[in-house]
Amino acid sequence: MTESTQITLAATPTGPVGPDNFAEQRTELGALSDGQFLVAVRYLSIDPTIRGWMQHDTYLPKIAEGEVIRSLGAGEVIESENEKYPVGTRVTGMTGWQTRTIMDGGFRIPDGVSYEQALSVFGMTGLTAFVGIEDIGRVTADDVVVVSGAAGAVGSIAGQLAKAKGCRVIGIAGSDEKCNWVTETLGFDECINYRTDDVARALRNVCPKGVDVYFDNVGGEILNIVLGQIRDRARIILCGAIAGYDGELPPGPANIVNAISRRATLQGFIVLDHYDRALAAAEILGALLTDGQLVSEVYVRDGLADAPAALADLFTGANTGKTLVRL
Repeated sequence: MTESTQITLAATPTGPVGPDNFAEQRTELGALSDGQFLVAVRYLSIDPTIRGWMQHDTYLPKIAEGEVIRSLGAGEVIESENEKYPVGTRVTGMTGWQTRTIMDGGFRIPDGVSYEQALSVFGMTGLTAFVGIEDIGRVTADDVVVVSGAAGAVGSIAGQLAKAKGCRVIGIAGSDEKCNWVTETLGFDECINYRTDDVARALRNVCPKGVDVYFDNVGGEILNIVLGQIRDRARIILCGAIAGYDGELPPGPANIVNAISRRATLQGFIVLDHYDRALAAAEILGALLTDGQLVSEVYVRDGLADAPAALADLFTGANTGKTLVRL
């Protein structure tokens, strides 16, 4: 028998997440069955979608009260009844917020790839950015691309992918410090501080001919503003809507009518549907990293007990890049 420390959903949130929404417990895991293996979890991936899973059914069922918080993670196989995953294998998968977990499958982490990279640039984060830019946005060098959440996990990589194609790229972020990082370190052409700038006016100034592609990570009023300034045949990549995750959904954007006259395409996507693109994404992202054209930033908290605070950080803007918890 193996003991695992777990963080579970104590109470379904209706507003910003806080300590009362979580509980910690210790659980004895059962013996392995044929085909299973035991993983010592080393890192947790902290993503905005966890907040949605805590409150209602989405593309995955709601996390029930008393269940372990669902999340991606990475770790090492320490006991195995599966010859494909011998002891010592490093894997990523849906570990949940716990120190030990029993699995029957996962993605093997290649030699030379760190846990942090496996959960960021070479994980769901990088794949999401890649699919959004390449497949949903169909971005080309002539496009003017706007990315919200530009200092976050997906947005920071998506904007850099667009820059690597030769696009003019405009970021939207939540502080002057983040905007400076987005332009000076990531290489975006401009960045708008949505907390202090008049976003509509600033966007007109930096994109006087309008927006060809919008990579949307936030939804809400920012989406509405960008929809008011799109060009003909614009592509709107609906990746996330973090502005509405912590409370009531905002009303639909009034400028949606502009999509008709501009013959724009708005498409949402879930990265779980695009695993077939993982190899292509890893090859391109890896080449950009090697050539120094891509920065992969991580924001790390230490200890399982800090996972709830790390999730809250996503909604206060404390993080830059990919948020992880190291166990």
